[in-house]
Amino acid sequence: MQKIPLTVRGAELLKQELQRLKSIARPEIIEAIAEARSHGDLSENAEYEAAKEKQGFIEGRISELEHKLSMAHIINPAEIHAEGKIVFGTTVTLEDLETEEHVTYQIVGEDEADIKEGKIYVGSPIARALIGKEEGDVAEVQAPGGVREYDIISVQYI
Repeated sequence: MQKIPLTVRGAELLKQELQRLKSIARPEIIEAIAEARSHGDLSENAEYEAAKEKQGFIEGRISELEHKLSMAHIINPAEIHAEGKIVFGTTVTLEDLETEEHVTYQIVGEDEADIKEGKIYVGSPIARALIGKEEGDVAEVQAPGGVREYDIISVQYI
């Protein structure tokens, strides 16, 4: 089985979601199903069908989260000793050589990725182009509009 890389923060977010689903969402949907059952004929009860469908979704997500957490390889970026190289968990500041725009990204796992928060998935084209490089290198990224070049300004393990 392949380990799923997560930062400490990402693992905590998954644990919080799992806890919320188990302690709040699951009891609520059980109550909604019981309420719908009390309305009589289940074969024509849309409320019951909707509640059962939602229960299936919740149980599926609980199972998915439990699996991901059991397979997690939790990485604390502050404890990484990669000698300046970009690796999973690294926060990197880049300069687009065409526009001279600066951006900062942290390379994270799939469930943590959120471009609005500056968190990019380790399997994304830009992250794959950055892995193994270090400050001062130029990374070429194959983007939909063509090849983009980024100068690596800083590499941080925070």
